Amino acid sequence: MTLPVVIVGGLHSDARKEVVDRLLHAVPGSVALHHDLSTAAQGTVRGVVRDASGELSRGTAPLVNDCACCALREDLVPELERLADSGLIRLAVVELWDSVEPKAMAEVVSAHGAGVLDLTAVVTAVDPALVLPYLVNGDDLAEAGLAAAATDRRTVGDTWARQLEYAPVLALVGGEEADDEDRALLTQLHPTARQVPASSGELARLAFAGFDVETAAAAQHPACALLPQEADEAGVTTFVWHRRRPFHPERLYEALEDLCCAAARSRGRFWLADRPDTLLAWDAAGGALCVENAGPWLASLPDAAWELIPPMRRAAASLDWHPEHGDCCQHLVFTSPGLDRHGLEQLLESCLLTDAEYAAGPEAWRRLPAAFDPLLDPVS
Repeated sequence: MTLPVVIVGGLHSDARKEVVDRLLHAVPGSVALHHDLSTAAQGTVRGVVRDASGELSRGTAPLVNDCACCALREDLVPELERLADSGLIRLAVVELWDSVEPKAMAEVVSAHGAGVLDLTAVVTAVDPALVLPYLVNGDDLAEAGLAAAATDRRTVGDTWARQLEYAPVLALVGGEEADDEDRALLTQLHPTARQVPASSGELARLAFAGFDVETAAAAQHPACALLPQEADEAGVTTFVWHRRRPFHPERLYEALEDLCCAAARSRGRFWLADRPDTLLAWDAAGGALCVENAGPWLASLPDAAWELIPPMRRAAASLDWHPEHGDCCQHLVFTSPGLDRHGLEQLLESCLLTDAEYAAGPEAWRRLPAAFDPLLDPVS
């Protein structure tokens, strides 16, 4: 008999606690586990187990490799397995600490709890009125007292964006101060999510719906991410920009600040003329941009290597295949209230190779100024 596990995360701590309380009261025989990482500076992580009636136990765990999240991982699965062995628990609710992202914990539970634990749902708790303020917050987590490790360089905005976009269920709390713009922004950021009021009976049902970590990871991978579609509602716009011509690396680099500040949230994949074989990931929130090497475009791989590529990645590439460039493309999505769509489109177009530059061909492209080297190949 496996123990169903639901993960509840989110930076909106009051909303998250309310969602957990709702689940504990709605599902008899359920317990919640929460690790408080705020004591990490003192070298420990505090863990609490409770049910609908109150606290059942508490304890501390030492940091692992000076990392609070590592300590959480080391302590969480054994505690869940202990609960499963008791045979008395119907549902384990893992309440993540503020800045812990659900993807990492979902993969830990799924990988280490096989046969004993059954990850049945991942939920992010949301106060709709706080979506935009958190999304545009460019403060480092350390400045907000929310860093999970001394080396944690994430920002409030990008952490919140990933928490929001990973979970297939968004549990809504409060919202009395939210307006149509707030609700439109939430829907456009994650259009495929099930939005349910935390007070509804549907939340308890969705806690047992089932969750697949491989599908969830693929949906976040820049090569095959389920990016939002074009939308325009209540003053919020989602602009999808898709082109086949590569970027001029120097012109794009010079435009980065304007591009990452043009929208509350932007993400996608792109390619540079001087790195024609490299799929690059674009991830921006709160005015902070992360550009990463996400591996090769499939068009650059020999046929034999395709067998090693996950089916979802191959399917995504085949749906967007170009006879000359294969899966190489620009596919960027910008979502924001008050988005200057026309100005943004003009700026993006100006960063592409000109007709003359494009006609020069790939060998000439590789000799263009390697402006992104400091971002993609930093000197250690």
